[in-house]
Amino acid sequence: MPKKGESKKQRVSEQIIGPLGDPGSLYFQMKQFLQYQRERGYSERTVGNRESLLIAFIRWCDERGLTRPQEITRPILERYQRHLFLYRKADGEALSARSQTVRITPIRVWFKWLTKTNRILYNHAPDLDLPRMEQRLPKHILSGDEAERILNVPDTQTSTGIRDRAMLETLYSTGMRRMELIGLSWSAIDYERGTVMIRQGKGKKDRMIPIGERALACITKYRDDVRPHFVLGQDDGTLFLTQQGEGFSPNRLTQLVREHIEKANIGKRGSCHLFRHTMATLMLENGADIRFIQAMLGHVSLNTTQIYTQVSIRALKEIHTAPHPARLHRQNTASQTMTEPLRDDPVEALLTALDAEAYEESDQA
Repeated sequence: MPKKGESKKQRVSEQIIGPLGDPGSLYFQMKQFLQYQRERGYSERTVGNRESLLIAFIRWCDERGLTRPQEITRPILERYQRHLFLYRKADGEALSARSQTVRITPIRVWFKWLTKTNRILYNHAPDLDLPRMEQRLPKHILSGDEAERILNVPDTQTSTGIRDRAMLETLYSTGMRRMELIGLSWSAIDYERGTVMIRQGKGKKDRMIPIGERALACITKYRDDVRPHFVLGQDDGTLFLTQQGEGFSPNRLTQLVREHIEKANIGKRGSCHLFRHTMATLMLENGADIRFIQAMLGHVSLNTTQIYTQVSIRALKEIHTAPHPARLHRQNTASQTMTEPLRDDPVEALLTALDAEAYEESDQA
């Protein structure tokens, strides 16, 4: 029987595939590769995602009598690619080009490691032609009015409604990731300066970002009037808690936000990432420099010859306040420190990166 709280992904990963006593088998070589990834500082979530995708490949190989890395040739990898192309999900839909690429990429990384550590003589994976990624706009981006309708869904006459409104306002104001909201500490917010320190975001990077006055007001009300009643036992400092005194799990937070969006009855679907994508898009439309948006989102530089992560937090705060629609007092003009926004390729690259994040988040939920 599976243990309580144990995911299906975890249970599947514990099933040994192929020869039990062969340390050179695909399965055991994968386990060594994943341990190497952990030692290099990759998060357990990233390692777990790669494991589930590699296990699908190993199981496919095992069904065809292939059990060792040395048996995997270029034609075998191309057959697996064709398998992914022909595969149909439960609803009959084919895997998108992006989804196929997500499943192939861990194999390429793994085989590079196998070659580097002299476990195979030649790496056939780098030569694989990845599917052409479709250029598509995100399915759902909120307008300012639609975002406001969602923010007004929680009943702020209740303790959970006050908490939920504070969480939604934080997502909308900062554009932080789902896992960053879950891990947010009450001490990470500087109410005087209007900033949030995100510790160990994606890639285990810290960053300081601005947060709007309205979001701070909602957080303050939650912190003072609600959170003390949610704390049970020892307080570990997590800002947003369930009524059981625990931090949110990714799936639970996703479901909660999704329910509020559905109750707004705006004809659009989504969850936490919808606010991240909306924040970036609306700020772009209102004239914010893409470099400041990039710094807020915690993206690596869109231009490899420039680094924007050392942007002044004061300038970033001004840029955030002027074009962000969720503010207590509307301004007529943008800050004079705002520069001419970059055009075309950087903007498209930013939106594409956000779209990829949305896909990754929905695939993991």
